[in-house]
Amino acid sequence: MTLVKAKKDTNLFPSLLTDFFDNDKFFGNRWFEKEFNDSLPAVNIKENGKEFDLEFAAPGFTKSDFKINVEENVLTVSAEKEKEKKEENERFTRKEYAYNSFSRSFTLPQNIIADKIDAKYTEGILKLCIPKKEVVKSLPKKEIKVD
Repeated sequence: MTLVKAKKDTNLFPSLLTDFFDNDKFFGNRWFEKEFNDSLPAVNIKENGKEFDLEFAAPGFTKSDFKINVEENVLTVSAEKEKEKKEENERFTRKEYAYNSFSRSFTLPQNIIADKIDAKYTEGILKLCIPKKEVVKSLPKKEIKVD
């Protein structure tokens, strides 16, 4: 890995555009990446012998805001919430709108039971329990002698 030392700006009045688009100041601080990651809920995934447990940190939603489906071994969890606040006074009317949504997809292994997935939402945490099928182990190869 090669480190390149940044050149010091010797201009007394740097251009506003130069400051805005300068890689070290704007793109280098991961501003875009942070914006993108903040819109997706954090997910914890645990596995034990019987099931997979997924926990989504999704505060501010209600149970009816979530849509969860499985299609061709892909689990998709999404939520959408729209809020409108209207304040009327004799001198003014103020409306505020808020919209929040996300969608996350996970490829599931073949050994899950999609019909038995359970979901619960309490205190800002969406919990999914995905039960596993018991995997039938194949018998070892046996050679049969011909008489």
